[in-house]
Amino acid sequence: MKNCGQFREMFEAYALGALDPAERAALEAHLGTGCADCAKSVEEARWLVSQLAYMSPEATPSDMLKGRLMQTVRAEAHAVKRPAPSRSVIPFWMWAGVAALFLFSAYSAWNAQRLQQEIYSANQRAAAILQERRDLEAQLQLAKRAAMIVTDPASVKIALASQDPQSPAIEAKWHSQLGIVLTGQKIPAPSGNRVLQLWLIPKTPGGRPIPSLSLRPDADGKFVLLVANPPELMAATKALAITEEPEGGSAQPTTTPRWVGGVS
Repeated sequence: MKNCGQFREMFEAYALGALDPAERAALEAHLGTGCADCAKSVEEARWLVSQLAYMSPEATPSDMLKGRLMQTVRAEAHAVKRPAPSRSVIPFWMWAGVAALFLFSAYSAWNAQRLQQEIYSANQRAAAILQERRDLEAQLQLAKRAAMIVTDPASVKIALASQDPQSPAIEAKWHSQLGIVLTGQKIPAPSGNRVLQLWLIPKTPGGRPIPSLSLRPDADGKFVLLVANPPELMAATKALAITEEPEGGSAQPTTTPRWVGGVS
């Protein structure tokens, strides 16, 4: 069964050479199956890219320049005398023609360089747009993953209580295959540049807390943290804890946990 839809937006980028290696390999593998529709679309994209070279105006001398050149040539042709057989004289009008040809060649070279720069800039803009699209798609995939963890009945709910009775609790949902989603409401932000860091407390006696991601609540005290690949299995984890740490996080806790929740 043909599956051309996923390649529909890749043809122009492929023709520009702006696809990343994975996307390029996937498209070329699909073309290798003999898909006539996609092969035709790639050829059309290559033709479109090749036409960029013809978008600038032609470097044609103006009628005024042509008229002045011809007038100079005719005037010099009438004024010059027939050279003596023993002498070789190059008429002035010929030097004028050579100079005009040189100027025209210089203008053509400058125009070609300018066009090349415009094509390079267009390629850079196309690559930036493609990267922005990939970043948005990656963010969307993370948001979908977090929603699946929160709504899946297989996720284990973990309430992290604070030692301060005035602080609201933080809720975690842990899916054994998709990861952990940590959410908080009206959580006071740490002072200065400090952050809140999540720790996994192992069941192994004497085991050291395993560091995970860090975060800062927004202005309203809200946050959602997705840990897509927890550093420890749920079955080997006794509890989740949150401490206040320096910006960038710590390898081991430097303060007493502000929130702790047991993993059942």
